[in-house]
Amino acid sequence: MKQIISEKDIEKKVREIAEQITKDYADKTPIFVGILNGSFIFLADLVRELGIDLEVDFMKVQSYDGHKSTGTVHLAKDISTEITGRDVVIVEDIIDSGLTINFLVHRINESAPSSVAVATLLFKKEVAQLNFELDYVGFEIPPDYVVGYGLDHNQKMRNLKAIHVLDHQDDLA
Repeated sequence: MKQIISEKDIEKKVREIAEQITKDYADKTPIFVGILNGSFIFLADLVRELGIDLEVDFMKVQSYDGHKSTGTVHLAKDISTEITGRDVVIVEDIIDSGLTINFLVHRINESAPSSVAVATLLFKKEVAQLNFELDYVGFEIPPDYVVGYGLDHNQKMRNLKAIHVLDHQDDLA
């Protein structure tokens, strides 16, 4: 493995994103929707840095088998909070092809929220095909397979404090 983003750089970027969200949602109470499982660390760190009232809920989708996208998105857990007329911030660990986030934004918009924003720690701009602009992006990264800070490979390596590229096919076995 090769580290590409340090723990300190992540901490700094999370604070910067939180400062911007705090300004953007001053005097509002948005609901942050974390996308399980990968976003839980980013979401936890982000909400602790925010200077606004907020609510948190979660969705879970599945679109990967190992390190490869299946090409389809399966909703495994929907949100339980009423979001009609609410400001919603979807929190993702990574946006890769765009398949999952396009699905999620469409799904959230079906409930007629007041607004929908997307915050992601990592963005693979080179390969993403999005139907909208992202609101909060931590780091743009190349299309390598990454782990750490909540991102996994077969449910392992989420606990790494930095972001790493798996640089050998042996690592993906």
